Amino acid sequence: MKFEDYTHISGDGVYYEGVIRDIKRSKTSLQPVYEAFTNSLEAVKIKENLKKDFKGKIEIKIFSIQNTDQSFTFSKLQISDNGIGFDDKEFKRFNTYKDFTKGFKNLGSGRIQYAHYFDTTKIKSKYQDNGSYREREFFVSKKDDYLKNNSIIFHKSDVKIDDDSSGTVLTFEGLLDPTRNIYHTLNDVNLKDAFIKRYIQYFCLNKNSLPEITIEHYVFNDLENKSTISESDIPEIDNTANVKVNYSKISDDAKTIIETENFENFTINSYKLDKSFLKQNDLKLTSKHEVIENFEINLLSLSKDEVIDNSHFLFLVSSDYLDDKDTNERGEFDILTNEIFSNYANIFNDEVIILDLLENKLNSSIYHLYPQIEKIQEKHQLDLKNLKEMFLLPEDLEIEISINDSDKKILEKFYTAEAKKKAELDSNLKNSIERLNHLDTTSDDYSNILDEEIDRIVKVIPQQNKVELTHYVARRKLVLELFSLILNSKLSVQNDGSRNNDEALLHNLIFQQNTTSPDKSDLWIINEDFIYFQGISESKLSEIKFKGENIIREDLSEEENKFITSIGENRLHKRPDILLFPQEEKCIIIEFKNPTVSVSDHLNQINNYATLLRNFSIPEMKLTTFYGYLIGEKIEPNDVRAYDADFKNAYNFDYLFRPSKTIAGMFSNEGKDGTLYTEVVKYSTLLERAKNRNNIFIKKLTKENFD
Repeated sequence: MKFEDYTHISGDGVYYEGVIRDIKRSKTSLQPVYEAFTNSLEAVKIKENLKKDFKGKIEIKIFSIQNTDQSFTFSKLQISDNGIGFDDKEFKRFNTYKDFTKGFKNLGSGRIQYAHYFDTTKIKSKYQDNGSYREREFFVSKKDDYLKNNSIIFHKSDVKIDDDSSGTVLTFEGLLDPTRNIYHTLNDVNLKDAFIKRYIQYFCLNKNSLPEITIEHYVFNDLENKSTISESDIPEIDNTANVKVNYSKISDDAKTIIETENFENFTINSYKLDKSFLKQNDLKLTSKHEVIENFEINLLSLSKDEVIDNSHFLFLVSSDYLDDKDTNERGEFDILTNEIFSNYANIFNDEVIILDLLENKLNSSIYHLYPQIEKIQEKHQLDLKNLKEMFLLPEDLEIEISINDSDKKILEKFYTAEAKKKAELDSNLKNSIERLNHLDTTSDDYSNILDEEIDRIVKVIPQQNKVELTHYVARRKLVLELFSLILNSKLSVQNDGSRNNDEALLHNLIFQQNTTSPDKSDLWIINEDFIYFQGISESKLSEIKFKGENIIREDLSEEENKFITSIGENRLHKRPDILLFPQEEKCIIIEFKNPTVSVSDHLNQINNYATLLRNFSIPEMKLTTFYGYLIGEKIEPNDVRAYDADFKNAYNFDYLFRPSKTIAGMFSNEGKDGTLYTEVVKYSTLLERAKNRNNIFIKKLTKENFD
């Protein structure tokens, strides 16, 4: 079939204005370049099959203009090859929309992408015809004058030439979207990387018979740089697996999706690539030996950022099925998910490959390809188990978790789902309460309706409380974990060579120094009631306030002032670790000691604080009853009793206590003594007690989670 010169080529039964509208511009900006490069590979391959000892060549030239700020502006791109050329047969195929006879299983729709991205694509091609050679020149565009002739191809000429070789030169000119920055930054180096990533499957399978591929970057028509793609650039396939995936169909009762006996075969080729080249692990489908960028399939067996032997892995999946499923928009696969297939069951009567099943089968196979991946999966499951235990999460989280999810992401997903549940519970509770407003106590069914509403509320409230309690107990669990780390000197700040600061770490854990909000503290570690009292953490006695007033009297007598400074120090500048005021007349004094310090050397400290408070506090406080807690770790019961025999062992409870100690009333309080009850207790004992209390809640919550 001969084509007339200077003629627009229109396809039989094809309305090109509609085709241009229906086939969208590819999301992959370099798609037209890939299309042209694929055509060159095909043309060279065909010629190799026809001619012995033929060596194919493909040359890509990028032309740029350099701007005053040293950036570049794209001018044109040219791809040439010494393949078979566009003879009448190949040109007819090029002009046939949805041609299914093309090699490489192409649909012939690549020229649509040429038109979408470039104002004009110029093609000059030499081909052999009955022993002589001819040269054909034609253009591709979606300009108005083309579409008015129901065409995107203008055939300029087809003439006989004096030559002895075939080949094609394709030139892209006039970038239609100048904002496509990828073209302005395009050079030989990054285009080479793009080609290797895109065609890695084809390059690997044809590693020993690749054409000679060169890429040149020209600036103002001067050669700036040159790269080649050779055998040494192509990685070896590291591993291969074959996967059988069954077709699925809707069950006869239209309620479920079932697998059938029919199946398709898929091949996974894995590539172990240096992490500097491949930035993350990835799973990609391929079609016609090209990686498809615009179709997402999840890599579930290995996180994207995981590095093994300083490498990332690329898993490429190929199949005749995928080649056949590829659409005119190249890479726009029509593979249904479970959800779509289920929701539109009445539309799909045939058996289909379901994406969910394909994804699971591929990942299962990848999981077993490398022992390292199995170990990483095991670690991921262990980390997830620890996360559940740490935050008291239920065994079944009822959320989708990917191996790429960080701990933060998993918690975000879980708490978002919990928030939605809580919102629904609150809404149900509100509705029940609102319905109470409409009850008629005189109606015959009043009692029954009331009972129904009560049942609804009784079901909702425990679920709400359980969520709040879980967060509450989980926080306490974390605090106790931190307590244990400090006590065992496991924190990095305890091992950085600086001075020992364990007492301050423990103090701040239990009640932040220089703060006055016990309700926001973790004093529950010592006693659950302590968080409900007023108090202060670490402050001078002279500066402590209670209900807005200084607790130390301002009207001190000369005798009292003399006593306060009698040994060269101001006793009121002493700083008790914690003071709590449960009610009038009572005060709780808590003192922390460094775990390395012998507690028995400090038995009188709380006595002294109690004496100062008894004698110098404002009358309104009437402080007469004191409770002291001296807390450390280096405690020898016999040492404590040797210093003060009034201390008794609390057998089976691992602490010592002194039931009562007289606190002298002096000066204006002469004869009005106070009393002090004191406990000496280890940090480790407090930790064990607090863990036991918290574990009661944990067991209750986890039991309900499993129930």
